[in-house]
Amino acid sequence: MSYLMGIDVGTTGTKTVLINENGDTVATSLEEYPLYIPRPNWSEQNPEDWWRATVKTIGNVLTRSGINAKDIAGIGLSGQMHGSVFLGDNHDVLRPCILWNDQRTAKQCEYITERIGKKRLIELTCNPALTGFTAGKILWVRENEPQIYEKIRKILLPKDYVRFRLTGDFATEVSDASGTLLLDVRKRNWSKEVLSELEVDPDFLPPCYESPEITGTITKKVADITGLSPGTPVVGGGGDQAAGAVGNGIVKYGMLSSTIGTSGVVFAFSEEVKIDPEGRVHTFCHAVPGKWHVMGVMLSAGGSLRWFRDSFGEEEKKEASKRGVDPYDIMMEEAAKVPPGAEGLIFLPYLSGERSPYPDPNARGVFFGLNLRHRKEHLIRAVVEGVTFGMRDCLEIIRGMGIPVGRVRASGGGARSALWRKIQADIYNLEVESINITEGAAFGAALLAGVGAGIYESVEEACEKTIKVSTVDRPDPDNVAVYKKFYDIYHSLYPALFNHFAKLASI
Repeated sequence: MSYLMGIDVGTTGTKTVLINENGDTVATSLEEYPLYIPRPNWSEQNPEDWWRATVKTIGNVLTRSGINAKDIAGIGLSGQMHGSVFLGDNHDVLRPCILWNDQRTAKQCEYITERIGKKRLIELTCNPALTGFTAGKILWVRENEPQIYEKIRKILLPKDYVRFRLTGDFATEVSDASGTLLLDVRKRNWSKEVLSELEVDPDFLPPCYESPEITGTITKKVADITGLSPGTPVVGGGGDQAAGAVGNGIVKYGMLSSTIGTSGVVFAFSEEVKIDPEGRVHTFCHAVPGKWHVMGVMLSAGGSLRWFRDSFGEEEKKEASKRGVDPYDIMMEEAAKVPPGAEGLIFLPYLSGERSPYPDPNARGVFFGLNLRHRKEHLIRAVVEGVTFGMRDCLEIIRGMGIPVGRVRASGGGARSALWRKIQADIYNLEVESINITEGAAFGAALLAGVGAGIYESVEEACEKTIKVSTVDRPDPDNVAVYKKFYDIYHSLYPALFNHFAKLASI
């Protein structure tokens, strides 16, 4: 039997998964690494940490599975999007990678919009200039670290740096490249016009492939340190959201995924390019060749609950340790004691600024409606509901673009919790499915490798053969009615606080 490997270079760690051609998980490994916040609203990582984690997780997976590495038909890559890895003459990393959730580039985004024109920029890239995207990071380095910029020879996205270390080849693929603001999303290749207007050397960028295409093979040097077989094909793979959508089976018309990890993503499949003229959601190339997707991205979804756990969850951590469970399980037990609407408490999850539907680095988190009756369990439930209200904001925009939403598939932390799945069904007023696959983007990357290696004829066939629905949560009419009232209030709060957020940021 043939095997497939998927490697997901995430924000908190790198996960490697090995599956067989039936989609059964044979072995997995996760290795975490630090995130650096050198200044408020800055976010960086050391690319060498990704590489060390990749080498370790590959070795772990091969050891745990006991398979012959020669039976691995292909390797797919996925990873956090938008990050900028700057390489010099000897392919050395020139500075820490500036990540997707870094907010330092507001000035550069304003320049890009003025230089190209908002309408023309969206025509070319299908997206507005946002602080998370790669183009602004390149200009920021040019303006603030000219001694670094003059040494740049290549600029890579996080997973593509790992690809380079695995294969020695420079390459990217269309789904991840869509998030650079340098890709002509309609034509699925680099935009000569945008690069020219921004005076960015096209040679800085690697060749751009479709996601299942083979971009290189494992080198002998890497084979010696990982245990992989030299010559094993490595395919383009996908940005974490596109690869995760493949791993969720979001490869057909009418399907949508709700992914709650560190960030929160509402992801809809599209047969054609559809654009929100206001730029509130993103239109990117899908990892399915010749297809696209529309997605809204919240910066602090599961990250909001993690913040609460880390800041106020010592009791939950201790109880979880006693019972041998995850602290989040204890938190969800507490939230379940509180009725829908958290007895009038609403949370705005803008802890890192926001991206969709409000591209505003100045936005901040808010608990609205606190009173003497509220206890910790109310705050936990309000965080979960507030994140889900934010996801609904994105869902409503996608619906307004004429994209049908027939089924929602939950993934990430929001899928593992039965309570959170139910809250999603009630707030979206849609059936919410979970599936038999929990490996997310790494699994999707492995499926893409299977297509590239000829195990499957298409991405659609790969999903049909490996992914099954395991649970369905249906909306409760009474809860839907309650949440409608609280959602209307939630939706009104950001516009009311917009000017105050800006004033606060200026102090």
